[in-house]
Amino acid sequence: MVAIDVRPVFYVIGNLLIIVAVAMLAPMVVDLAVGNSDWFVFGTASALTLFFGVLLVLTNWTPAKTLNLRQTFLLTTFAWIVVCTFGALPFIFAETRLDFTDAYFEAMSGLTTTGATVIVGLDRLAPGLLLWRSLLQWLGGLGIIAMGIAILPFLRVGGMQLFRAESSDRSDKVVPRASDLAVALGWIYLGLTIACTVLLTLSGMPTFDAVNHAMTAVSTAGFSTKDASVGHWDSAAVHWVLTVFMVIGALPFVRLISLARGDGRSLWRDSQVRWFLGFLAVISLAMGGWLSQTAEIAWHDALRLATFNIVSVVTTTGYASTDYGLWGPFAVGVFLILTVIGGCTGSTTGGIKVFRFEILFMVMRVQLIRLYSPHRMMPLTYGGKPVDNDIMVSVMAFGFAFVASILITFVILSAIGLDFLTAISGAATAIANVGPGLGPVIGPVGNFSSLPDSAKWVLSVAMLLGRLEFFTVLVLLNPKFWMR
Repeated sequence: MVAIDVRPVFYVIGNLLIIVAVAMLAPMVVDLAVGNSDWFVFGTASALTLFFGVLLVLTNWTPAKTLNLRQTFLLTTFAWIVVCTFGALPFIFAETRLDFTDAYFEAMSGLTTTGATVIVGLDRLAPGLLLWRSLLQWLGGLGIIAMGIAILPFLRVGGMQLFRAESSDRSDKVVPRASDLAVALGWIYLGLTIACTVLLTLSGMPTFDAVNHAMTAVSTAGFSTKDASVGHWDSAAVHWVLTVFMVIGALPFVRLISLARGDGRSLWRDSQVRWFLGFLAVISLAMGGWLSQTAEIAWHDALRLATFNIVSVVTTTGYASTDYGLWGPFAVGVFLILTVIGGCTGSTTGGIKVFRFEILFMVMRVQLIRLYSPHRMMPLTYGGKPVDNDIMVSVMAFGFAFVASILITFVILSAIGLDFLTAISGAATAIANVGPGLGPVIGPVGNFSSLPDSAKWVLSVAMLLGRLEFFTVLVLLNPKFWMR
């Protein structure tokens, strides 16, 4: 017997649909301004989404103010599924005329900030649809930050309970109330988007393209307005501006709030920030030097190409300034590994994330020391907090689920008929929410349009699993979850 009161869940989903409906008005206004007939599609989709959103709110209102644990698990998964369904409507009825499979894939890729696309001919696409793709990623990125700060630590998923203090322990909060935290996050997110837009415009990018790329850079999402992605602009200034904002989007947003409030040291005190920035610097310099020597490219150009594309992949943004698949087998292998790294917790990035690598490294170090000094006491701490067995088990379980999900997805895609490189890189890029894969089909200069529908559904599920950190979805498959 189902013993979960789903009314609060549908009430919150209804409010999310209202937000989506309001967001649809922006591309409607843009299309109306340029005389594109798709404005009617966005207007109709907005009205339909608003109707169901208000209906869910009115029919599921309850006096309860908070969600319990099981309701939160249910909400986290179903919110993404439902919002993606309504977010797909413009792609179905606008000039793209995508079928439901392609439209849902595009919406899921957008809201999970993955950045994989099935649309060909972005250069000729109506501005409303281009803006809608960017808005999906921008809204999805903000939701991901909120999920990483407030929801996943509460659910104790993948070691995220390490960061629960920043949303529940009053002594360690950067702001006193949850509502203040939400407002601060919104202002920081909006401020970064505006700053990126201004700098891109000053760098020579047209204003409309600058707005779209600012939204998808800060959200580390990767949708572009051009088929050639950022490679369309042969501008060092554009590439470096986007590189900087991709890095900022991969940093913990609670630290950015502290930075904005005058606490400049809090960001650098965070060990995952130091590891993340150090790793990016080392791997970019190494790849830049290697590319300069092997491809006979000027050092400054090689460094720019290497840094931009490495930052894009590590932060799970997915922009491409060139086809790095042509750099040779060594580069392909490196980029395949970089696909799963990810950024910092509390950011918009996907992947395994830096703090989990830190925890795994500490566990491995302790295990090695205990081999020759079995009686030595070595308490583990992270950021001044003790790392207990519960956290270590949670991190290791996440690592196993991450690798297992990639392998299972790879096997399924191979069974569907995809070649090895497309299947393995497609599985990795979907689970890690990166976007482009490797190879001529789904590589930096390709897209996912030619894949069979079955492969697109598999990848859509993989994107959702990776974004919600696996156990948030998998727990719903346990029959006991639904019982009293």
